[in-house]
Amino acid sequence: MDRKKPYIAVILIQSIYAGMFLLSKAAFDVGMNTFVFVFYRQAAATVFLAPLAMFFEWKNAPPLSFVTFCKIFMLSLCGITLSLNFYGIGLIYTSASLAAAATNCLPVITFFFSVLFRMEVLRLRTIPGITKVAGIAICMAGAATIALYRGPYMKLLPHHHLLGHHNSQEHQVHVSHGTKWIKGCLLMLISNIFWGLWLVLQARVMKSYPAKLLFTTLQCFLSSIQSFVIAIALERNPYEWKLGWNVRLLAVAYCGIVVTGVTYYLQAWVIEKKGPVFLAMSTPLALVFTIFSSAFLLGETISLGNVLGGILLVGGLYSVLWGKSKEQKMDDGICLTADQKESSESEQEIATKIPPSLPV
Repeated sequence: MDRKKPYIAVILIQSIYAGMFLLSKAAFDVGMNTFVFVFYRQAAATVFLAPLAMFFEWKNAPPLSFVTFCKIFMLSLCGITLSLNFYGIGLIYTSASLAAAATNCLPVITFFFSVLFRMEVLRLRTIPGITKVAGIAICMAGAATIALYRGPYMKLLPHHHLLGHHNSQEHQVHVSHGTKWIKGCLLMLISNIFWGLWLVLQARVMKSYPAKLLFTTLQCFLSSIQSFVIAIALERNPYEWKLGWNVRLLAVAYCGIVVTGVTYYLQAWVIEKKGPVFLAMSTPLALVFTIFSSAFLLGETISLGNVLGGILLVGGLYSVLWGKSKEQKMDDGICLTADQKESSESEQEIATKIPPSLPV
């Protein structure tokens, strides 16, 4: 069961992200400012996590040096504040499904940064290494299929938006082929570059500050301050800062408490156990969940391209995971052989030092 926990965790993480895509898009469609939204979700996450961090980890927390604090500040700025703000603007120009599809370049970005920082080894002369590269290529092909190929449409439910916001298929097709869609994809790409860099560098910073809950809380707190500075500089209208009992409050509470509060902690745990590439390679699941959730909850139609792209994404995901598991077994076998050899040499040295016993 311990071996299955990381897999269960990434499935839960991507399910939560699918809900984030849907609720965020719904909030932006009714006119919520993206910069204000990012501030509120980070503030909600900080309020939710701070008491838990104080109760569970404050007494046993390692000392926080100034250098480590600066690293966490930059992590929060790049990986959370800038990434979420670029993501929010990009989501306005696209749709929930397209936003989820854009995140599938994250595995390639994360893998590139991991190789660049020598955290991941690319062995092109081995079958597992070739399988990992092929899996990434399949994931990219799946994302491209969903973004570029439509095909026949399959309507699962009557076309009705759960939150009462009309979003017709014709409007989606029009936006996806316009200049707004191109801008949205570019902003999503920039957001994922920051996100991938955050995933990789987070693993290094956690080595000097392993208290995951405090680490996550501190990132949320710093990101709240950074997001507030950006939001107050770009949005001065008091009406845009008001939250009522509507989809805006629901999206802020969900993204702040569930996504930022719970998911960031789970991500830190998965990165510690399996590494950043393992987490990044689970992102295609969020797209699959988003497509079918949009169909059942928002009444959107599913195209043949979405189905084929989803199949390719899942196939590429398991291809990479298979390659990583085989490489892990190979590394474990090499380490075991080296330990056995070292143990055998030690026994031989001890045997040569012990004098033969005298006959009685």
